[in-house]
Amino acid sequence: MSGDRTPGRPGRRPSLTWPPLARPLHPGAWWLWALGLAVAASRTTNPLLLAMILAVAAYVVVRRRGDAPWALSFRMYLALGAFIIVMRVAFRVVFGGGQGDTVLFTLPEIPLPEAAAGIRLFGEVAAEQLLGGFYDGLRLATMVVCVGAANSLADPKRMLKALPGALYEVGASVVVALTVAPQLVESVRRVRRARRLRGAAGKGRRALRGIIIPVLEDALNRSLALAAAMASRGYGRTAGADPRTRLITGVLVIVGLVGVCGGLYGVLDAAAPPLLGAPLLLGGGAVALTGLLVGGRRVRRTGYRPDRWRPAELLTAGAGAATAALMFLTAGVDPENLYPSLSPLSWPELSLVPVLAVLAGLLPAFLTPEPPRSAATPPAAPYTGGATDGPGAGGANRTRPRKEPVP
Repeated sequence: MSGDRTPGRPGRRPSLTWPPLARPLHPGAWWLWALGLAVAASRTTNPLLLAMILAVAAYVVVRRRGDAPWALSFRMYLALGAFIIVMRVAFRVVFGGGQGDTVLFTLPEIPLPEAAAGIRLFGEVAAEQLLGGFYDGLRLATMVVCVGAANSLADPKRMLKALPGALYEVGASVVVALTVAPQLVESVRRVRRARRLRGAAGKGRRALRGIIIPVLEDALNRSLALAAAMASRGYGRTAGADPRTRLITGVLVIVGLVGVCGGLYGVLDAAAPPLLGAPLLLGGGAVALTGLLVGGRRVRRTGYRPDRWRPAELLTAGAGAATAALMFLTAGVDPENLYPSLSPLSWPELSLVPVLAVLAGLLPAFLTPEPPRSAATPPAAPYTGGATDGPGAGGANRTRPRKEPVP
């Protein structure tokens, strides 16, 4: 068949198909997309917009995550976000939630000494303070869930390959730290499965004692195996560099990162001076990039099959950047819809631009290739019978192999 274009056949190029062939995306693209959603969440306390951002992040994770252990930890971040919301509301109830006109209920107030003047425990609880705590907690929870979405979609080990040489040692530590939570989730699932196979039916404290020790032991074994594998592959090995070069590199990176932090604060804070925003952010980024380039010379390593930036990666990163940019545009044009009024109380409203900004984050769920899945277990071979078959096992319906005469 001359028209056959089977993928992987030497000498032939696979034909363009839609949807595109399954392949993993560059982890940096997923992180840029998630950070764009997190920046958009930081610019609003509107619960409707925050709920939309949560729905977008969850939908993209469900559509584009793989089946690796680190990709199954998104539910843990959702639980952490719910815990953050509950704690922020409880904090408002405990430490003076009565600043408002709409008092919902009154709790017995605990008197404090004069040294704690200005602090009140319990007392009147107003709706304005509860909603304020709920809005702040929901915003922080949404940002945490966005980071969890990036951790569930991006392979941390592949992300290590894309880091610049100056951040190689720090990147290795960050990768190990990021894989702790997913590996713990996988260890808990494996231990619980083993307990069920052994018939252990304990619940509560007894089951917890039987799970914690095996999970900690498994995590320790994985850490030792990872450290041994990294050491055998030359992780941490650097070329010689004189003290002057190290000093210049460290100063440039630290000064640049301080400038980036100050610039981010200026960009996120609408009341900050203009020079504290984008100019300081760009200048700090340039200085930090110079330090990274100088420091990367002392790290000599090769990359096997480096990850490429293709149209799908550019679209994913652009979707996150578009979400953040449109939300910034809304903050400058129509900030009232981004921050619902608490005094007086008012229902949150939606406008077209922020809704389009959030919906732009959905594009990677439809316009990017699916991740590759692990190979399925091959089906068992059909039973053909044998010498051990008997009538009790259904041997009457099976034919025994006929012995051939020996010549």
